[in-house]
Amino acid sequence: MNNTREITLISLLAVIIAISGSFKIPGPIPGTEFQLSAPIAVAIAASFGFRRYILAGIIASAITLVLGTHTIINVIIAMTFRVVAGGIIHFFKPRLIPVIIAGPLGSIAARIVLGLLFKNSIAVMLVAGLPGMIYTAIVAWPLSKLLNKIKEHTPWREISYEGRHV
Repeated sequence: MNNTREITLISLLAVIIAISGSFKIPGPIPGTEFQLSAPIAVAIAASFGFRRYILAGIIASAITLVLGTHTIINVIIAMTFRVVAGGIIHFFKPRLIPVIIAGPLGSIAARIVLGLLFKNSIAVMLVAGLPGMIYTAIVAWPLSKLLNKIKEHTPWREISYEGRHV
């Protein structure tokens, strides 16, 4: 893939991650809302590979910092999620089970880091995140399949998960 297409793809993915992170889905109990970006991020990692996902995530974090919609703490939490969720998909490949568990495990890791940073009860943070983790587990696989179908109709259709031409 030429450099222009690669840069364009990573930039597009970064914008999708940044914008979807600004949308919150309410949970059944106040305080249990979560970002729509979690299942979208997992789908991006499963469809475009870890390297593109991490680069897009770093750019998305820079965008949100510059816009003032996130703080450095938000970025630390987001990057924890990205490394764990993306790493699971990278090491176990974008199959059903890894895609289903990547988001919840990324959320668990991010909430542990958040609890440690603020010296809050990690158990309470995990319970509050449970609705979002369940939603992400349910939605990530179909969303990754949808993203792959969309990818088939774009200039990036010739790339595989790891970025090689097919």
